[in-house]
Formats: sequence, structure tokens, C-alpha cells
Amino acid sequence: MLGQYYYHEILRKTIIAFGTIFNDIHIRHRDGAGKETSDMRVPLAYGPMQKFLARLEQQPDLNRAVQITLPRMSFETTNIAYDPTRKGGITQTFKATDGKKLRKVFMPVPYNLGFELNILVKLNDDALQIIEQILPYFQPSFNVTVDLIGVIGEKRDIPIVLDNISFQDDYEGDFATRRALIYTLNFTAKTYLFGPVSDSSEGLIKKVQVDYYASVDTENARRELRYSATPQARQDYNDDNTAVLKSDLTKTKTRFDVSSTLALTSGMRIIIDKEIMKIKEIVDANTITVNRGYETIATTHVEGASIDVLTAADDALIEPDDDFGFNGFIEVFNDSKTYSPTQQRDI
Repeated sequence: MLGQYYYHEILRKTIIAFGTIFNDIHIRHRDGAGKETSDMRVPLAYGPMQKFLARLEQQPDLNRAVQITLPRMSFETTNIAYDPTRKGGITQTFKATDGKKLRKVFMPVPYNLGFELNILVKLNDDALQIIEQILPYFQPSFNVTVDLIGVIGEKRDIPIVLDNISFQDDYEGDFATRRALIYTLNFTAKTYLFGPVSDSSEGLIKKVQVDYYASVDTENARRELRYSATPQARQDYNDDNTAVLKSDLTKTKTRFDVSSTLALTSGMRIIIDKEIMKIKEIVDANTITVNRGYETIATTHVEGASIDVLTAADDALIEPDDDFGFNGFIEVFNDSKTYSPTQQRDI
């Protein structure tokens, strides 16, 4: 039952996203006159706090270059727990596409991932600078967007909640002992775990065809007509940038100049910004005449706007949730053949 292998790296991505929040924190020092003397980016590493405290104890000589330096921050994962408050239907599925295949995914399972962020400093003012750069963003949560499953583009906002803050001053011994002020911040990341992603057995319908007969007696009557419909793109997917406008275009103008008509033909569908037009005539090497308001509302366009061609290549990239139209095809027959759905051909 549990033998199917899959690994979406969701926990790894969540850990990386958490660390990314704190990887660009700086502290600054000033002299007695208020002049800035240093600007330091606080190092951040994944690992338990005890690891860094041990380094401090093993290298007590303040003059040794190999000694660990403060301030620094460390973080680690502390626990993983199921969150029943965000529970959904365990057998419910949803469909998603990777642009080529329709895939079936079960609803994700909510899990809370616990984190501990430790701030180690020598000077309390350094700690206060770091803390003050963190706390205003957590009220009490801060959302980060994580690409949970790249194959279907499943991105979710993961709330990271600040649970509590504690303080510890490890300063015992003689003057040779290094002081370490430790601020500990505990967080909870409310993430989701997904099961395996499988190809949908239902498939994605991209063509519909209907055969018309002159009589209801389909066993003896001959088919007369076939109508087929396929999706038609209403936006440019492949950014072909076939040409550009040579001047501003008003809502009513149907004849205008372009950079080149070499790749354009009469009857072709083009799109400028979001307006779709149909070419009526290629006047010369730089001028075309079009039908405006074709499938969309006519709008104004500025000089230099890109002219893209809508072709079968764009039709093939349509996704289920996109706005699209339909290509209609009519075929007339004078034979006695019928279409076989199982063999997908006329017999």
C-alpha cells in the first residue's frame, strides 16, 4: 500500500523558505559621536544551538582567528504535528495540469512544522537590533509563498506564526569565559503535505466531433456532414513577437503600418495587447487592413506595441482554466463510412 515512491521536497522547501526570511539581517555599530563604524550581516546556519555553544567553549581564546564569532543566528526543526483544525476531505481530489497532461491530486494533509530560531550575541544591543528587525513582520504570522509541487505549479501561502520568545544569559566563570546572550524565538509553519500525483484517467477533451445523417435510420443512411470543434486560443502563449506597431492606433482605425508583413497572411488572427484582430488584406510590405473588435472589444494601442500571431501552436498550450474559444470545421461526405470511436477512424 505504501510502496509507491514519490518525493515532492515539501518539508525541505518549507525549511528553506523559513531560513530565507532571516538570511539578510544586519547590525550596525556607532562610536560616541554617533558615526557609523561597522555594518555586519548576521550569519545564519541550520543546526542546534548547543553546537555553537560547544564551539564557544572549545575555543575560549579571544585572540584566535579560528574562533567562532558573535553575533550569529541558528535555526532548526523541532517538531512535526498534524493540524486537525485545517482538515479537508481526505478522499476529495482536484485536477491540475502541467501544460501537457491532466493530473489528479488528492487534497493535501495539513501539518504544522515547528522551528526554533536562536540569536547568539555578546552585546545586548546587538540582540535588540536583530529582534527589532524581526518582530514587526509577525502579527503574529508572516506568509511566505512556497512552490509545493512544481510539476503542477501548486503554490500556496504558508503562514509562519511566532509562538513565543525567551531569553538566556550564559555568563558564568572568570574573565576568560565568553559571554553569550541567547534569544530563542519559536515558530510554527502551517504547511501542507501532498500524496502522489498521478495522470488523470478521465483525460482532457480537446476535440469534439458530430456526424449528421439525412435519415434517422443510421444503419442504412449515409452520413452527410461532420462538424468538429477544437479549442482556440484567445491569448498569445509562445510570445512570437511577429511584428510591432509603427504608430499609435485608435479604436476605429482598420488600416495601419507595422514593422513587417513578411510573416503575416490574409485571414490570420493577430493579437495586440489583449485585442484580437483578423487580417483582411496585406496591402504592402508594411501595411495591413484588419477587422477590429474580432472576438474582443476594440481598444487603443501605442506605437511599438507587439503584434503576436495566434496559431495552432498557441491552441496546443491552452490550459483548462484559461479563457478560450473554438475552431469549427465542417466536412461534407458522400460515402457510406461511419466513425469508430474505439479505432478512432472512419470504417
